[in-house]
Amino acid sequence: MPSVLVVDDQFLIRSGLVALLNAAPGYEIAGEAADGEEAVRLAAETRPDVVLMDIRMPGTDGITATRRILADVGDRADGGPKVLVLTTFDSDEYVFHALRAGASGFLVKDTPPERLLAAIATVHAGEMLFSPGALRGLIDTYAVPAPARTPHAGLDALTPREREVLALVGAGLSNTDIAGRLVLSAATVKTHVHRCMSKLALSSRAQAVVVAHEFGMVP
Repeated sequence: MPSVLVVDDQFLIRSGLVALLNAAPGYEIAGEAADGEEAVRLAAETRPDVVLMDIRMPGTDGITATRRILADVGDRADGGPKVLVLTTFDSDEYVFHALRAGASGFLVKDTPPERLLAAIATVHAGEMLFSPGALRGLIDTYAVPAPARTPHAGLDALTPREREVLALVGAGLSNTDIAGRLVLSAATVKTHVHRCMSKLALSSRAQAVVVAHEFGMVP
């Protein structure tokens, strides 16, 4: 049963999300927060599995809160909570920066209830929640080109195979697809992905996709 922290500065939206989760079997409310600062505090106290994170909030916004929550996961064996961003528009610059901060995906706020519940289950299982095309559009619009960026220190630590796997992650392929492309087992690909994320200090697969694009690793 995933526990969910609901974060939104609008009371009606926040209470509606809480009511939906309370009515659905298999979900538990870890807490609710009206701003990013409260979200960071409650995430540390309640250790939720998933955070539904609004982006535009007064004070500490959702991007900053996401970064702080994912940087302070303590000794959790699962790597900490998965952050699912709630946004009004799916082409929002804030969405790109939230994904770069470590969010696992995003939803628009008018998503039907059944899709919202399925989305929470998806990110809780460690999957990304966006289409490769949607993320590619965000990256093309908002990413800083590789020549203008400071080289990522961890890239030099990647083996040739890990670079190859990271490039395919950036192209939007699943572990199963990568395994088929490289003639490896899915378990081996999963290990390579985990090592890439560890060496690059990334907290989500979405971050790996962004890094692969920003540093020109994706054809």
